[in-house]
Amino acid sequence: MPDPAIGIHDLSFRTASLVLSHAELSRHNGTDLAKYHVGIGQRAMSVPTLDEDIVTMAAAAAAPVVERHGTDRIRTLVLATETAVDQSKAAGIYVHSLLGFHPNVRVVEVKQACYGATAGLQFATALVHRDPGQQVLVIASDVSRYDLDSPGEATQGAAAAALLVSANPALVEIDRPSGLFTSDVMDFWRPNYRSTALVNGKESVAAYLEAVDGAWRDYSAQGGLPLKDFRAFCYHQPYTRMAFKAHRQLLETCGEAPDEAAVENAVAATTGYNETVGNSYTASVYLALTALLEGEDALTGESVGLFSYGSGRVAEFFAGHVRPGYREHLRRDAHRAAVDRRRPVDYAAYRELRERTLPTDGRWHDLPHQTQGPFRLAGVRDHQRVYEAA
Repeated sequence: MPDPAIGIHDLSFRTASLVLSHAELSRHNGTDLAKYHVGIGQRAMSVPTLDEDIVTMAAAAAAPVVERHGTDRIRTLVLATETAVDQSKAAGIYVHSLLGFHPNVRVVEVKQACYGATAGLQFATALVHRDPGQQVLVIASDVSRYDLDSPGEATQGAAAAALLVSANPALVEIDRPSGLFTSDVMDFWRPNYRSTALVNGKESVAAYLEAVDGAWRDYSAQGGLPLKDFRAFCYHQPYTRMAFKAHRQLLETCGEAPDEAAVENAVAATTGYNETVGNSYTASVYLALTALLEGEDALTGESVGLFSYGSGRVAEFFAGHVRPGYREHLRRDAHRAAVDRRRPVDYAAYRELRERTLPTDGRWHDLPHQTQGPFRLAGVRDHQRVYEAA
């Protein structure tokens, strides 16, 4: 009996309640707006309220999946993040509680910069291959923060994506093989004593492009599809123009001329959410996949390339095969509503939010109800985060 198709059965994302436009950011810092809109391909960034974090976004992203499919077959919940709320307890356990999961579920947190969700996805496919009757919920959730008035500030963002992995998926079958690439570089990192990341901008771009080359070469060596068989490519997007740079690199690696029309055709349909949500770290490549599926009407049977990159550095290139009837299972209206209902903030309000921190002395601290989402961080009490349905 042939192995069952395994892949993404459902896909849902949510973002934060506030939005800072790059027009507002440029008014504050005097940067030419074209540098943001054209240079890095960004138009706005999601900003969390005081009572939003990776847990509230993760639960909000996963709730529609649970509502549609239930929890009876979900035996594993993997939450991938590089902005964890606790050094020991997995953030997914809070999500497990908020969504009313039964106790017979393994929950684990995965970390490797922006690559973590892809590791979770691959773990999930292996679990489902072992037992095709079970499903695995993989959630990518992050809030990206850089120092105020730094070059990285314009690339911040926040979002969570929930992927239900199962046999006979409705959306995308995950194909074999994968191309892998790992090497030790210091392009981006965040020590435990810092709340914001450290970035070597030039090193980061170079490291990313080297990883595209290395992962693709390994993918080809493992017997992967040729370049011509792919309809589109979803890249990790720390900013959306990086996806275009990445595809030019891939074309050069394959000995193809980096024709701008070919690059546009392969990548442009994947950037719609990332350009207005900002960098969502682990969720980024799956927001790209969401934009592609919702924007293209004729992807049935097509192969889509996915390149996942995590600074430090780990990368993976793999292929997905779009399933018949995929458009019937998409959540386009809900996703667009989540983006459109964000409340605009000016730079002063954004900066005030950024400068407020949770207490670290164990005292009780209740948070104001600001989120528009279904779940919130109610406060911190005796060093414990307290979450509730909003």
